[in-house]
Amino acid sequence: MEYTVSRDVDAGSDRVWAVIADVERMPTWTSSMRRVRLVDGTTLAVGGRVRIEQPRLPPATWQVTELEPGRSYTWESPAPGLYSTAWHTIDPLGEGRSRITLGFRQTGPLAVVGVLMGRLIRGYVDTEIAGVVAESTR
Repeated sequence: MEYTVSRDVDAGSDRVWAVIADVERMPTWTSSMRRVRLVDGTTLAVGGRVRIEQPRLPPATWQVTELEPGRSYTWESPAPGLYSTAWHTIDPLGEGRSRITLGFRQTGPLAVVGVLMGRLIRGYVDTEIAGVVAESTR
């Protein structure tokens, strides 16, 4: 299962990055997150872990695998039989405008769970991107 969504926003990439990189604040602007806590350090870093609690899903620990400050990060969460990857990307579109892209992929023998829960997962990604847009334009 894979799902990607993009939205253009009237906010510069620096502002959008400030929103998406401050992961512990996610629950204040998206209902798809109950609690987000950096396990390692105080900011996102490659190799750093993040503990995420979401409604209707078991808590999961995600590890940052790619990071381009000001532009993107990817994190991954392995579980027995299921491997989840999510990415957050910002593309500048000119003065004061950006494109935000969020994506989610599940692979592995139990990826059928993602198919069965696809509506919930797509809803969470859609809710998150709407929150990023709203928070970035405050």
